[in-house]
Amino acid sequence: MDGVGIERYVGLIDAEIIAAIQRAARSIYGLRVLHVNSTFHGGGVAGMLNSLIPLMNDVGVNADWNLLYGDPAVFAVTKKLHNGLQGEDVEITQEEIDAYLSINQTFALYSPVIHHVVIVHDPQPLPMIRFRQRENPWVWRCHIDVSAPNPQILKLVSPFILRYDEAVVSTEAYQHPSWPIDTSIIPPAIDPFSEINREMTADEMDQKLAEYGLDCSKPVLVQVSRFDKWKDPLGVLETYQRVKQDTDCQLVLLGNMATDDPEGPEIYAQVVQKANELEDVTLITQTDPLLVNALQRCAAVVLQLSKREGFGLTVSEALWKGTPVVAGQVGGIPLQIDDGKTGFLIQPGDYDSAADRILRLLKDPALQEACGVGGREHVRRNFLVPRLLLDWLNVIRELA
Repeated sequence: MDGVGIERYVGLIDAEIIAAIQRAARSIYGLRVLHVNSTFHGGGVAGMLNSLIPLMNDVGVNADWNLLYGDPAVFAVTKKLHNGLQGEDVEITQEEIDAYLSINQTFALYSPVIHHVVIVHDPQPLPMIRFRQRENPWVWRCHIDVSAPNPQILKLVSPFILRYDEAVVSTEAYQHPSWPIDTSIIPPAIDPFSEINREMTADEMDQKLAEYGLDCSKPVLVQVSRFDKWKDPLGVLETYQRVKQDTDCQLVLLGNMATDDPEGPEIYAQVVQKANELEDVTLITQTDPLLVNALQRCAAVVLQLSKREGFGLTVSEALWKGTPVVAGQVGGIPLQIDDGKTGFLIQPGDYDSAADRILRLLKDPALQEACGVGGREHVRRNFLVPRLLLDWLNVIRELA
């Protein structure tokens, strides 16, 4: 596949990683691997698969990608499951459970699964394993924070999880004792050559920002995330209000409503109402990777004030571009930020501390620069997609 070969990463990734990838792939050349998730865009999972799957094929693994289809009512159920696994008190009726199982049954029975290993991402397609004749290993990749799940939701999904040969989670904190199956730790990663992360010239950045009526004439604060309560966009506005009282700046909230997230429009309406009370706030709901790229590059500070977070790859995206990040100390974010050196960590909901750290960065250009340099190097060593590829090849090789 021209243009997406592993050789592109030579010089960015240590040569030992490239060599280890080739060794890991050697024993599974031609193996057929299927990834299944519920959306092609709108979140970090889709973004990673867009890079990971071509690279798997490039090194000799035959990787495919299937999408679970479903109507909004079904995705309303899976959103409840997602929230419940992250600890929220939710209620699911038997009718909703039946609809969830029905769509997975139909999908499982009529989707071709002719692969040696099947990798199912997150709760949406989790039960499809129940409706297939088992012939080869299946892996459940859980991208969300399951460190303190709702007990009722945990009881509901655990029988499906126990059917899997292995689980993969993002951090050690997400290994759950009620799932006594083999579990691997694979942190997510970003692709430095994707449209979101590739290098941009100053003219290209200015042109992209101008398309949306934006410029960097005053310091820009940015949060890139779905309009999701767990990302706390209302809290971002609260924090910005405190910063704005001290220093003239602007805020851009850039996000979308993923097709499998029916809560998005409701959260967005709340954000619009609050944003209309403030000055210099821009809300953007377009899916435009180059806009994300340009904003993360021109920002003085990137925010990710999540209350719960599976991993939060927007943190690594910003750090890769040399931009410091102020973020919630949740999920995988602490693995990405060295507090005080590549950005700052705050407790979720502590908007005074968040504002204080933002102001510290805005008033200290040397600190901004030092955080940027350190953050880029940390991402280079730990969170670029070839390392993700190597981790997956090792898991697949053990199962095959």
